[in-house]
Amino acid sequence: FRGESSGNCSRELIYKQYKSQGDQRFALPQPNRKMKILLLLVTAGLCAAQYNPNTKAGRTAIVHLFEWRWEDIASECERYLKPNGFGGVQISPPNENIVITNPSRPWWERYQPISYELCTRSGNEQQFRDMVTRCNNAGVYIYVDAVINHMCGSSGGSGTHSTCGSYFNTGSREFPAVPYSGWDFNDGKCTTGSGDIENYNDPYQVRDCRLVSLLDLALEKDYVRGKIAEYMNKLIDIGVAGFRIDASKHMWPGDMQAIFDRLHTLNTQWFPSNTKPFIFQEVIDLGGEGISTSEYFGLGRVTEFKYGAKLGTVLRKWNGEKMVYLKNWGEGWGFMPSDRAVVFVDNHDNQRGHGAGGASILTFFDARLYKMGVGFMLAHPYGFTRVMSSFSWPRNFVNGKDVNDWIGPPSNADGSTMSVTINADTTCSNGWVCEHRWRQIRNMVGFRNVVDGEPFINWWDNGSNQIAFGRGNKGFIIFNNDDWNLDVTLKTGLPGGTYCDIISGQKENDYCTGEKIQVGSDGSAHFQISNTKEDPFVAIHIDSKL
Repeated sequence: FRGESSGNCSRELIYKQYKSQGDQRFALPQPNRKMKILLLLVTAGLCAAQYNPNTKAGRTAIVHLFEWRWEDIASECERYLKPNGFGGVQISPPNENIVITNPSRPWWERYQPISYELCTRSGNEQQFRDMVTRCNNAGVYIYVDAVINHMCGSSGGSGTHSTCGSYFNTGSREFPAVPYSGWDFNDGKCTTGSGDIENYNDPYQVRDCRLVSLLDLALEKDYVRGKIAEYMNKLIDIGVAGFRIDASKHMWPGDMQAIFDRLHTLNTQWFPSNTKPFIFQEVIDLGGEGISTSEYFGLGRVTEFKYGAKLGTVLRKWNGEKMVYLKNWGEGWGFMPSDRAVVFVDNHDNQRGHGAGGASILTFFDARLYKMGVGFMLAHPYGFTRVMSSFSWPRNFVNGKDVNDWIGPPSNADGSTMSVTINADTTCSNGWVCEHRWRQIRNMVGFRNVVDGEPFINWWDNGSNQIAFGRGNKGFIIFNNDDWNLDVTLKTGLPGGTYCDIISGQKENDYCTGEKIQVGSDGSAHFQISNTKEDPFVAIHIDSKL
């Protein structure tokens, strides 16, 4: 044990109690061996907790139900997410936001807070509480998108054009429903002429100046930290399991740590005593900037934006990339450690060309490749996985940019968000895409649950874009992304028997609605996949055995 750090945990956690007891200057008393071991155990416990997603055992993925209403999420937890093995839901920000009418009610107004009151177009506080209770009772937990770096944009004006009707004035920096005043913002700390971030290689600008004119909160102030912790603690006490921390890159890790240190443990109605909230932080780091994801590992997990950007490039076969190169996927590609990563093929930003990854990002608009990408993600052991569930919008590219990338969720004439309509075939309509309900994606969530903890083995490739791998003796998946047919016999690692392919269909009682795969007594199986097949991949696992 050395004094600097234990794993990714700051020395602050160990020394905090001593620093508060007079002039210590980190002057730890010389501990005996038992005390050293106790300190290590306590520190490891403090540090490991916020990396744990808190999902129920056997549930290994969450879904982002982007812009869904609380009532619809509650129903989805009960009728669909629970029986299909989803672990939780990332929800859109639940706190009061500005109402923007030009353009009309864009999705990004949800990321411009006015207060921490719980009323948005997704629903009011009572509907929010009901959703959390019903989802938790179904064993599907709620992860809040927490917008704590800033308030609304500097050009938001003054008035009560907000989702709860709270008054605000951006000119005087007044947000009386919190309350915040001019003292609580970083205006005097930012050194750029515009007050906005002008150079992303300068970490001081990135964290002390305004992100696209959003009023930047002074998180070093004890009062501001207290108001944010009060908001997050209210959500924890209601029953949420964790938080996506929006715009984490734009906050100093030390300020975030000071806020997280004030957070309650989770509600014991649903979680074991002393369970800490899961923290995962939005940090876009594709390399070449002044801020690195590693600066945030001490606080919780971090979004690995390289994942979707690189996987899209491979499946699109751009820049000479091939699936054969995925053999050392993960840390071997320069990604962060697996136990610090939250991974996704696309998110609500980069499916619109915002954020990171550009045109390589796969989305529901590229359904064939997208299903392959999500299938690969859910089969591969790297990271903690999040599935995207979107609403559609009419893309309109002008000079390479989608000028409709602002469009908000499907809405009624009065501006309220439409309910998600479920079709007879279990897909969605009314403009809701519901990728998580696509058979291939839903069944791969089940695959991940079945193979959780199993080793990555039995890799095979043809030197190009046909690959296969197994997960211990519990699952096997094979892809054909070449322009010719696949025809091969491979060792799967699975026990002999007849299996139902969960991509072309699924096992229902003892019947298979899709293709059957025969595994011999030696664990080998013959696979044929046409390059023109709608879904050119096959997946089997022990629970799909007939």
